[in-house]
Amino acid sequence: MLSSRFIAPAALVFCALMPVGAVAEDLTREDVNETRETAESSEQGPEAENIAPDQTPDQTPDQTLDQAPDQAGPDADRRAGGPPGGFGGLGPGFKPVFDENWATLGVGMGLVPSYSGSDDVRSFPLPLIVGRVAGIGISPNGPGLKLNLLSDSPTKGAPFSLASASVSFGPSFRLRSDRTGDVKDDTVALAEPLDTAFEVGPSVGLNFTGLLNRRDRLGVSAEVRWDVLGAHEGMLIEPGVSYFTPVGRGASLQLGASATFVDDDYAQYYYSVTPQQSADTGLPEFTAQGGLTSIGLLAIGTYDLDGNALNGGFNIYGVGGYSQLQGDGAATPYTSIRGSADQFILGIGLAYTF
Repeated sequence: MLSSRFIAPAALVFCALMPVGAVAEDLTREDVNETRETAESSEQGPEAENIAPDQTPDQTPDQTLDQAPDQAGPDADRRAGGPPGGFGGLGPGFKPVFDENWATLGVGMGLVPSYSGSDDVRSFPLPLIVGRVAGIGISPNGPGLKLNLLSDSPTKGAPFSLASASVSFGPSFRLRSDRTGDVKDDTVALAEPLDTAFEVGPSVGLNFTGLLNRRDRLGVSAEVRWDVLGAHEGMLIEPGVSYFTPVGRGASLQLGASATFVDDDYAQYYYSVTPQQSADTGLPEFTAQGGLTSIGLLAIGTYDLDGNALNGGFNIYGVGGYSQLQGDGAATPYTSIRGSADQFILGIGLAYTF
C-alpha cells in the first residue's frame, strides 16, 4: 500500500515502488485460482462446466469435441477447458511465479527535490527489493524496508469480494538523510549538515477488494516511527489511502493520497533555523512546531514486458507525484524563502520478478 514519504523527497520514489511487486501479486490472487480451477476442470472431462468458444448453448463439451476430433493447435487447450496455451505461456500445466517464495529486484532513476522544501531537483538511484519469503512480505519503505507478518500466499484463499478484507501488520524501518549533504541551494548548504536518522515503528493496513471490478483494491494504512539514532529524536505518523486496479493481465495503475504528521522534536530538527544557522546562512531565525507537515498524491503505472505478470520476468514502472508542505514545513525559511512548498517527483525503472 502507499504511504507518505513527502518530508524526505528522495524517499517518495522509494515509497512509490512498494506496489511494483505487489501489483503482480494482486493480479495473481484471482488469476492463479482461476487458472488452476480451469486446469482442474480440463481434467474432469465431460463433467467440466466450461463451454468451448465454438460450442452453442445447447451443446455439451463432448458434442463440440466430437465434431472436430482431429483438431489440434493453440485452440486445443480452450476446447479442453483450459486457457489458450499461447497466452503468455498459460496452460493446464502453467505454474505462476508467485507462490510461497518470490522476489522482484529492480533498479531505476528518479528526479526529486534537493531537500524537503527545495525548488531544485536532483537525480536519485532507485534500487528495488520486494517479495515474500517464508510467509513474510517484504516491501520498500523509503530507504528501508517494511515487513508484513500477515502476508497471504497469492495462490491460496477464497475469491475476494468487497465483504472480505485482509490485514497487514509488521515492523517498518527507514533511513532519513534529508539535508545530510548534496544540497544544491548555495545558501541552505551553508547550514551545518544534519545527521542521518534511522526510524523504526509499526505499520498496519486494511485492504478491501472487489469495489469496481473483481481484482481492484482499496487500502488504508498508517505507520508510526521513532528515530533511534539520536538525529531528530522525534516521531512521525503517516496515514494513507490507495486504490489499485489491473489493466489487463500485464499492466496496472495505482493512485494514492497521504499525509504526514510530526512531533515538535522532528519539526525543530528539520524546519527550525537556529541562531547559528541564521548566522551561517543569513536566513531569519525560526522555531518550528509539530503538526501536519505534508499532504500529497501519487500515481504508479506498471507494465510487464511480455504482457503477463503471472510468469514473472521483466517489467517497467513509472512514478509521478505531487505533495504540498503544510504548517511549519511550509513556513520555515528553508521553504518559504529558499524553496517552495510545492514538491514534485518523477521516476522510472526496470525490475525482474522470479
